[in-house]
Amino acid sequence: MGGEAAEFEPVLDGPGASDYERYLRTDELLSLQKAPDEQAHRDELLFQVVHQASELWLKLACFEVETATSLIGREDLSGAVRLMRRAVLAIRFVTHQMEMLEQMSPWEYQEVRKVLGHGSGFDSPGFNRVKVVTPPLGDAFSAALDRAGLDLVELYQRSREFEDLYQLAELLIDWDERISLWRSHHFKVVERIIGGHVVGTQGTPVELLAHLHEKMMFPAMWEARTTLTEKSKASE
Repeated sequence: MGGEAAEFEPVLDGPGASDYERYLRTDELLSLQKAPDEQAHRDELLFQVVHQASELWLKLACFEVETATSLIGREDLSGAVRLMRRAVLAIRFVTHQMEMLEQMSPWEYQEVRKVLGHGSGFDSPGFNRVKVVTPPLGDAFSAALDRAGLDLVELYQRSREFEDLYQLAELLIDWDERISLWRSHHFKVVERIIGGHVVGTQGTPVELLAHLHEKMMFPAMWEARTTLTEKSKASE
């Protein structure tokens, strides 16, 4: 028995009783939330876990987008497609986990809000990183279109000839759509918890959040849909 136990003893460096704990650095990870005796309200744990998990998913999403952008430049469209699928899924996770925040009482949340200082979602590193990595992605896609001698409308009309490029186009609009849905859901969560006609922790009216989801990252890709519909009608 002793030999079997020794066989599975940790081999990685670092704190923790197992290689699982050492590899994932769970000692550090699980110490990043306030301890019960530090909490102004027990729901601080829920609030911190949701937001910290969001930052991790956003970090992964942006990492995948950056790599996909590089792959597009190297004309590895299938590789870019695979990574963009991951990035889109990560944004979906960020959006869905906000449902946990809806489990908070709007009155009890006021106790949490008192200890946030000037903390605001506008300062989220992940949110701000999304805004940094997205324009180069669009530029790389536009360059790929140019190399194929196509515009967006032509790509959709000839999608079977350019399958990888078409799949990539759809993933870019998925990325855009998921960001919009994330922003929209975020506004509804805020409205549900603190109201829609109040001022946020940085002096920003909550009403401003209501319009953020209308801002598209890739407006030309949405406009192409209108053009396709108009072309179809004109040919009838």
